[in-house]
Amino acid sequence: MSKESKVKSILLTILGVIIAVYILFPFYLVVLNSFKKQADIVSSPIGFLGASFKQLTTNLDRVVNNSNFQFWYAFGTSALITVISLILLALFGAMAAWVISRNNKKKWAYAIYMVFIASMIIPFQVVMLPLISTFRDVGKFVGISMLHSVPGIVFAYLGFGGAMTVFILTGFIKGIPYSLEEAAAIDGCSPEGTFFKIIFPLLKPVITTVTILNGMWIWNDYLLPSLMLGQNGKVKTLPVAVQAFVGSYVKQWDLILTAALLAILPMIIVFLFAQKQIMKGMVEGAVKG
Repeated sequence: MSKESKVKSILLTILGVIIAVYILFPFYLVVLNSFKKQADIVSSPIGFLGASFKQLTTNLDRVVNNSNFQFWYAFGTSALITVISLILLALFGAMAAWVISRNNKKKWAYAIYMVFIASMIIPFQVVMLPLISTFRDVGKFVGISMLHSVPGIVFAYLGFGGAMTVFILTGFIKGIPYSLEEAAAIDGCSPEGTFFKIIFPLLKPVITTVTILNGMWIWNDYLLPSLMLGQNGKVKTLPVAVQAFVGSYVKQWDLILTAALLAILPMIIVFLFAQKQIMKGMVEGAVKG
């Protein structure tokens, strides 16, 4: 390796370390200050003063057993919303992607696909206020409460997560030989049977990737649940429930950061075990698209 290449490699390594530190610093603060008392956090937020495993145990006990936070209820609600949303996103997204990819030469399919792509560009902040008003009116029309309810927020996640799901799955399905479907049709298999018996099983790797990506987003999302469920409603997800430790004049930072750590821990574990699958599915979907 030449001297110029070595210098370039060192500079890229330094740059990578700086970026990694910048990205991981907020997580470092959350973890470190979960081991401290309120007073120690205020006096030394980035230092190790007052940090101990005993204090972490105390903070965890105060958070889990707090009647306002209701950890297990919020955890169950987050799990329910996430699981239902992921199942429906995978099923409906795969159906839509299959139809679009097999009719990609038709104008209506191309137009629908472009609508999905365009919706990925629109920031959520642009539509959040009209969304609440629309959901309120829809709930009155259909007789089902779309606000402050699990069905309403699941329906919202289907809308916001559908674009990326269809985009990735469409690229993957285009790489599946159409001859498989023709052979199934010759054997007398219906279109529904072809999809569920042949196409859907082949989508397992990319569906796993999409499910993990959507799962991390839905589980950690705060803005949409806080708008649709409300901070004082009966239905609360974990990120919204953390608001219970934030008062008008007093903020319990030791409990806030410990609750935040509990909320993000499941997704961190999932990502660590599934990061290779995420990258594999993203590359396969992009290349085949």
